Amino acid sequence: MQDSDPTRFILLNTSHPGNVGATARAMKVMGFTDLVLVAPRHADVLAQPDTLALASGATDVLARARIVDRLDDALDGITFACATAMTPRDFGPPTHAPRALFATLAGEPRRVAFVFGSERFGMSNDEVYRCHACLSIPTHPDYGSLNLAQAVQLVAYDWREAQGGFPVRARTPEPALADAAAVQGLLAHWQGVLQEIGFLDPAAPKKLMPRLNQLLNRTGLTREEVHILRGIARAIQGRRGRE
Repeated sequence: MQDSDPTRFILLNTSHPGNVGATARAMKVMGFTDLVLVAPRHADVLAQPDTLALASGATDVLARARIVDRLDDALDGITFACATAMTPRDFGPPTHAPRALFATLAGEPRRVAFVFGSERFGMSNDEVYRCHACLSIPTHPDYGSLNLAQAVQLVAYDWREAQGGFPVRARTPEPALADAAAVQGLLAHWQGVLQEIGFLDPAAPKKLMPRLNQLLNRTGLTREEVHILRGIARAIQGRRGRE
């Protein structure tokens, strides 16, 4: 079965419905949609409450997901399969860190699948033998246990980054910078206040105001920040006027 999404995520014998929902969410935030479940523990897993709750808005991925009986069926149309499991001790496909493999794999015209084993037993040797490579997520040597959906998220992120990633979009607009006239107005205001409090001697100003001018130029003040600083100056003047 061909799909417009060239990347497939395959879950083997999944036990917990929540992991299926969380996997759908992990896939969607990285822009992937092709999910295939092989013989999950619950035949109705795609519609279970925990699945829908953990999907958190990725129910469209669940709606198009497929359930098959065998890994061979899930790999239909795939040209490069990655097992997320330890390499069998006798023989098996080479093991790579995801980023190292993805750096070369992303530039090739392949239909790629990432295969994840069950929560309790992982992948069998026979299942690993069907794959072209094994992925080993670098973890702390003393504790490398990842939740299924966490592993999916890490692999999905690295795979998306290898293909160029998504641009970071700011949630807040860039603040408007104050123009030169506003900065000079602030400096003039400060000069008056500094003279009032005795910090600046108008008879011997030296280079205080030019240095402050350079300081403000380096900070790149926004209009709002100029208003705040002038407000502080007014408050000082008001306080002195009441003394």
